[in-house]
Amino acid sequence: MAEIKESFFSAEGLEKRLNGKKFWKVMMTEYWIPKDINFLWAMGVVLATTFAILIISGIFLLMYYKPDTALAFDSVNYTIMQDVAYGWLFRHMHGVAASVVFLIIYIHMFTGIYYGSYKKGREMIWLSGMLLFVTFSAEGFSGYMLPWGQMSYWAAAVITNLFAGGSLEAWGLVEWIRGGFAVNDATLTRFFMLHVFLLPLVIIKLIVIHFYTLRIPHVNNQSSEDIDYDAEAEKYLAGNKKESKVIPFWPVFLSKDFAVLGLFLIFYFYLVFFNYNFAMDPVNFDPANPMKTPAHIYPEWYFLWSYETLRGPFFDMFGLKAGDIGLMIFGFAQAAFLIIPFIDRDPDILPAHKRPRFFIWFWIMIIDLLVLTVYGKLPPTGANAWVGFYATAVFLLLFASMPFVTKADAKARGAL
Repeated sequence: MAEIKESFFSAEGLEKRLNGKKFWKVMMTEYWIPKDINFLWAMGVVLATTFAILIISGIFLLMYYKPDTALAFDSVNYTIMQDVAYGWLFRHMHGVAASVVFLIIYIHMFTGIYYGSYKKGREMIWLSGMLLFVTFSAEGFSGYMLPWGQMSYWAAAVITNLFAGGSLEAWGLVEWIRGGFAVNDATLTRFFMLHVFLLPLVIIKLIVIHFYTLRIPHVNNQSSEDIDYDAEAEKYLAGNKKESKVIPFWPVFLSKDFAVLGLFLIFYFYLVFFNYNFAMDPVNFDPANPMKTPAHIYPEWYFLWSYETLRGPFFDMFGLKAGDIGLMIFGFAQAAFLIIPFIDRDPDILPAHKRPRFFIWFWIMIIDLLVLTVYGKLPPTGANAWVGFYATAVFLLLFASMPFVTKADAKARGAL
């Protein structure tokens, strides 16, 4: 170790001990970003900001929330909303951010799929991002249960009951998760621990991993061009900024991010102050009642598409019960996007509009997910049940056909 003679309390001494200038250069001023990007590449900063809002507002809510079945509902709807100064604001900020964060996640995810940002060296970026999506989903579900309203209780009962399907029942998983034979005080305490402690720690760690995996292959760009970052960086540093295809992360790229973030915050605070109810189910303003089942049970909007795949098969097939088939499809739906880098057989990184068959595949997928989302909130009766069944079948066919669709594009282009 090099000898450091400078005082710990001097600027030079701290710099030698921390090496902050080199860290700033590697992480910010000489971390290069493609110039050919649009506002969709700002979603990472928007997501980080939204997660920070969730953490800060959650800490304030945590001061007054009571993780007890006898006290939870009143602590949220009376103590926080009426007795605590600006408690209503922090609850609205938390509730809206919890919903909006999934909108941003979906935009971020589908941007990656459209531009092929999961291929050729970027697989770890995609996998860490999808693990973040799964962890955020668990965080969202555990938080939805905490107000202990009528829909919170019954949504928890339905979702935890998934672990009683098929051979899972023999392991007693559902009783272990609930802490009993029904959703009860132990269940609330366990989900409270997951929501405020364990899952946020996992999310923070995954964010660090996600950002780290982004350092080596760099971000993709709109044309999916393979850029020689060293050569382009030399041009930029030599003053030839116009011809260089890259820009530094700080301050140029982040200035674009902050512009998009400003627009997002306008939209976010509009919802917080004027339309916060969009993120709150009216049924959830009734206290949880184990003796009274709601007419129709459904999760939050961001889970509706996968929830519909669970109940899509409403009749027995292939010698299997409808519930078991639905459970298997639901399990596949949770992992379907995770495997995309391995079922895309096109060797080139190209945006969807340069892969005609994949372009059609992509938009059919978007439409199908919207249909699943809409019908996931409707009662599964009559025509609704059949629409859900066929939309679920299309979802499965899309992922089964992806290797053939992408390979056909590559062959038509002469890449195979």
